[in-house]
This record gives sequence, structure tokens and C-alpha cells, in this order.
Amino acid sequence: MIVGQKLDSRELLLHIYSAFNARDIDMAFEVIHPEAEWANGMEGGLVLGHEGIREYWSRQWSYINWHVTPMNFERDDAGHFVVDAHQIIRDLSGNIVSIKDVQHVFYIEDGLIRNMRIR
Repeated sequence: MIVGQKLDSRELLLHIYSAFNARDIDMAFEVIHPEAEWANGMEGGLVLGHEGIREYWSRQWSYINWHVTPMNFERDDAGHFVVDAHQIIRDLSGNIVSIKDVQHVFYIEDGLIRNMRIR
């Protein structure tokens, strides 16, 4: 879909949220570095690389349904991209488990996400 395109940072971040919400891991990997560090919001810690992210996302999607909407994009003094996001988590029956706002902090290098943290 985006192979060969140079996305600006906002477009890149919109792409990752769209891919996540669509449960399309391969689409997400178009903008995630193969050796990225990714926050594990469920169990804590980090997952590493495409394989770690694939296992983590697949595991969480097997028992909950996340929908995350980016609301605001800013760049901090350290050069990270901070996204204010609204997330709704449902169980597989559709019952709401959690609704809250979070901040995701991304470091982008050479057009790919190198790491993501949750504030």
C-alpha cells in the first residue's frame, strides 16, 4: 500500500493506528522498523521486533477488542512524536471493559517507527 512512498510523520502515525484498528499486522509493519521496541500495555515491559509485536498483538486480540483513535499529534523537545489517543477496550462479546485517554510516544527514524512507549 505505501511501499515506495515517503510519508510525513503525521501520515505515518495515522497509518499505524489504521492498521492496528483493522487488525492488519502486515500493514502496520510497513511503517515499523524490523527491530523496533514496542510498549506492552497489557503485561508491562517491551516487545522487540516484528515477531515480538506480532505475538503480542495477536495474543491481545484473541481475548479483547481494542479501538484506538488518535486525537492530537505533537512533537516534544526530544524529537519524539506524542499522540493523545482515545481508546475503547471491549471484550469479545462487545461489552466495554475500559474507556480512557492515553499518550503514545513514538520515535521515528528514517521514515520508520523505532520505538513506542505509553505515558
